[in-house]
Amino acid sequence: MQYTIYSAPGFKVYARVEGGRVAVRTGGLLAPLLSPLVSGYARLLAGTPVKVTDTHLYISTWLPPIPGAAFDRLVKNQVRSFFRDCRPDQVTISITEECPNRCVHCALPDTKHRKRLPPQEIKSVIDQSVELGASLVIFDGGEPMVYEGIEELVAYASRRAAATLFTSGYGLSREKAAGLRDAGLHAVNVSFDSPIEEEHDRIRGRQGVFREAVDAVKNAVAEELLVDIYVVAAPFNIDRLDEFYSLACDLHADELSFYEIVPTGRWSAHPSEVLDCGQREKLCDFRGKDTEKDNGVRVFSIPAAMKVTGCFAGRKWLHVTPGGDVLPCACIPVPYGNVYTEPLAKIWEKIRKSGMYNARSCLMRDEGFRQSMLPASDDRQKD
Repeated sequence: MQYTIYSAPGFKVYARVEGGRVAVRTGGLLAPLLSPLVSGYARLLAGTPVKVTDTHLYISTWLPPIPGAAFDRLVKNQVRSFFRDCRPDQVTISITEECPNRCVHCALPDTKHRKRLPPQEIKSVIDQSVELGASLVIFDGGEPMVYEGIEELVAYASRRAAATLFTSGYGLSREKAAGLRDAGLHAVNVSFDSPIEEEHDRIRGRQGVFREAVDAVKNAVAEELLVDIYVVAAPFNIDRLDEFYSLACDLHADELSFYEIVPTGRWSAHPSEVLDCGQREKLCDFRGKDTEKDNGVRVFSIPAAMKVTGCFAGRKWLHVTPGGDVLPCACIPVPYGNVYTEPLAKIWEKIRKSGMYNARSCLMRDEGFRQSMLPASDDRQKD
């Protein structure tokens, strides 16, 4: 079956599933001229889809289904970006600071109070995000599974966008997974720091977290949710990529995603303990041992995607903290406003007018950026 990704007079972009893999094709009189503009994105979309139905193509847990209003909005944003009109494709909302874990690399600042956003404020953020152009609304924490009424929030977001949820696995029982599915959850991202139980629990600061994560994946798969295993790649786990892939296959996950650790939050005390150039290239090049030959788990490397898209912060990504502060991304603790006092569109305008968020690579890897921007934000982030 063929799915239309983009259609305009003289130029069209299609996606087809051929041999169990997504292939992106262009057509129209202007195709020879315009195809090079989308070639990088075509490579990102290609590969094993996470799900195919009679009516929809689900390329990734990070993308809305095709066709659909949310995906159309995503494409419109990409067209706008060619004219320097950037809109946030994804908005992460840290709905609560509450969490049973104490991860060594948590991006949230350590504060005296466990803040949480009230439901009505979260719904307002969702509405404003979609109006800005967001196609993906991500519920984050802390641990969002401790938030009472998370199903209602997912149901609200899923009416207009693809709604996903980041969790350590805590509390994701089969009953809870069924409730989230019925609420319209697009996908669940379950985070792993190691494929080895003892290592994972140590990094998460609590025994039993690994088993909770494994059970969460199994419960979500059993209830037919799309499942992504999400890994923050760091020097302590970069040599376990194949093991992560095997774990994802064994648990029947749909996707395996990699981010890279950056010196923010608790990890800001370890600015030198990040991936070196060789390790980063290893991560960008990783595709999984069996992906090409048996259409296995889809692998998505965010650093590799950034080679095509540039840094997402303040261009394609917006983050809201449990206290309502609005950041360019979850890793940059520089607030540009607060949702309690300003419209999200006005805050986004300030971020864009700053002229700082057009980087080709992660800004938090830039020591100069950290030194010039972060000291001014520290006092504002702490209670």
